[in-house]
Amino acid sequence: MIRLSPLQRRRWQNFRANRRAFWSLVVFCILFGISLCAEIVANDKPILVSYRGELHMPVFRFYPETAFGGEFETEAEYPAPEVACLIRTGGVELCFDDPEGVMAEMAETGAVEGAPEAEAGWILWPPVPYSFNTINYGVRTAPSAPDADHWLGTDDQTRDVLARVIYGFRISVLFALVVTFCASVIGIVAGAVQGYFGGWIDLIFQRVVEIWQSTPSLYIIIILAAIFTMNFTLLTLLIVAFSWTALVGVVRAEFLRARNFEYVRAARALGVRDAAIIWRHVLPNAIVATVTLLPFLITGSISTLASLDFLGFGLPPSYPSLGELALQGKNRLNAPWLGFSAFFTFAIMLSLLVFIFEGVRDAFDPRKTFR
Repeated sequence: MIRLSPLQRRRWQNFRANRRAFWSLVVFCILFGISLCAEIVANDKPILVSYRGELHMPVFRFYPETAFGGEFETEAEYPAPEVACLIRTGGVELCFDDPEGVMAEMAETGAVEGAPEAEAGWILWPPVPYSFNTINYGVRTAPSAPDADHWLGTDDQTRDVLARVIYGFRISVLFALVVTFCASVIGIVAGAVQGYFGGWIDLIFQRVVEIWQSTPSLYIIIILAAIFTMNFTLLTLLIVAFSWTALVGVVRAEFLRARNFEYVRAARALGVRDAAIIWRHVLPNAIVATVTLLPFLITGSISTLASLDFLGFGLPPSYPSLGELALQGKNRLNAPWLGFSAFFTFAIMLSLLVFIFEGVRDAFDPRKTFR
């Protein structure tokens, strides 16, 4: 059991008192938890397969078709009727000599003649039997409207929109959290050093920050995207490199104000090290101002990723992207479900994050107490 200090307990009580922030956190945790388990929620591979009395988990492990009585060493195509027939009938060879699909249809409903009843298997599929890159060749038109098989329809390549939204939600949130954490650490350290020591250190660093802030970051990212192959790590480093300056000014101002307080002077007179004074005495006063900017930083990271994907300079096409889904919605006005899916996903995600960080800001503010 986690024991909270009185200060932490008061902050948690203040956060819970903000009902909008608290319930936004609950809803966001549910949605983010579902996206973290995306391979189990939306996948074109079964979660669990029972074949001849043995259990297999294709979601986490590679199984060739020969493992289920097939002919090929490649990974089994589980949605194929022949593979489903092999699994359900215990590897009856007649599954491949079935041009009219009679065996496959019988395997979907029950036992097949010639298959031992003890060896009859079963397949447990995820709630959404499509991954973000699964192409449904059975769809006649692309994009197709929502139906019982595709709850949010398909895109211009007959890929399931709901599966792409789930995977894209996870990538967007993880990208924003990583960027926000790294940029906050760099920005807080830089602002603390400038504000606490002042003098020439503050003057030189402030000129560097001003020059760096005036750099057209979007153009530089586009130029680098034309030279290098973008991936998640490289794009994260580029966004962090241009995002850390957002916190420098606020942290610097708080340290400039607090470094002349009586308790800071007293700590210096007692011989306390500068690092300890910054970490224990001055930084807690700058946390509130820092937390105030975090909603803008995290929503800005998501918007930047979506904008780059929308322009074609973001993540590679192999990644599920909400920005690419929004681009399809713009290009396919005859398929409004694409634009609506992207819009409502961004609206819900950004609104929940802003409400959560508003509650965090109020919880860290010592002047606010909720009842």
